[in-house]
Amino acid sequence: MKIRILSRNPKLYSTRRLVEAAKKRHHEVEVIDPIKCDLIIEKKNPCIYYKGHFLEDTDAVIPRIGASVTFYGTAVVRQFEMMGVFTTTESQALVRSRDKLRSLQILSRARLGLPKTVFTNYSKDVHEIIEHVGGAPVIIKLLEGTQGLGVVLAETQNAAESVIEAFNGLQARVIVQEFIKEAGGADIRAFVVDGQVVGAMKRQGKEGEFRSNLHRGGSASVIQLTDEEENAAIKAAKAMALGVAGVDMLQSSRGPLILEVNSSPGLEGIEAATGKDIAKTIIRYIERNE
Repeated sequence: MKIRILSRNPKLYSTRRLVEAAKKRHHEVEVIDPIKCDLIIEKKNPCIYYKGHFLEDTDAVIPRIGASVTFYGTAVVRQFEMMGVFTTTESQALVRSRDKLRSLQILSRARLGLPKTVFTNYSKDVHEIIEHVGGAPVIIKLLEGTQGLGVVLAETQNAAESVIEAFNGLQARVIVQEFIKEAGGADIRAFVVDGQVVGAMKRQGKEGEFRSNLHRGGSASVIQLTDEEENAAIKAAKAMALGVAGVDMLQSSRGPLILEVNSSPGLEGIEAATGKDIAKTIIRYIERNE
């Protein structure tokens, strides 16, 4: 098969591993920068022009679209879909996953456990917002934040009110969530491919840090999910219509609580923690759909 990986940087760990895995299974593979694609839209003949030639005979694409290029990257994925090409992440699912608020609403509709969350239109009644999620401490998140950036733990009522008012003053959209103390600064990343959990790790924030992101100095170790956690991860990926997903959740006294469903989950942390060849699993997912 001819597989094209949509990635801005061929040197990234995840991109390199996918190239290796595809070649090992005797596929032709090419890394394409989605930003450098020209989309030609006409009746019955949608096509893509890239670096002086048309991208023809593509059997499958693997989108690795960064948050900063979601709009154009999604348009490229959609163009491949119009050309009848299989994609491991569909364009509409990619758009939904990048909208934190929409994602939480979809997950809520699927009856999945979530931290109690409030979103308002720059409400002046800041005290009430904080009370709606059980009072301080609270987590305040920018809707556009990634990799733990734009996430604040406000430990007191005054601090929470000050942070929310500051964001409101900047007209920055935020959600306010309850703080799950029993999670102890750790979360779980379950990697789901084609409706199956293929690896899971527990990420622990460094001392004094409530965010567990590996980009923020957190550490990762392999974990055996409970049946409830595994079912929640599979159900979350299905609700978001994602063939490949990183489902982040907290362990709480009322069961697993979904934080986020990532449509371009990194491979480095999960492969290092589990010792599993996740890249190969993604290539095999493509093979089953050809």
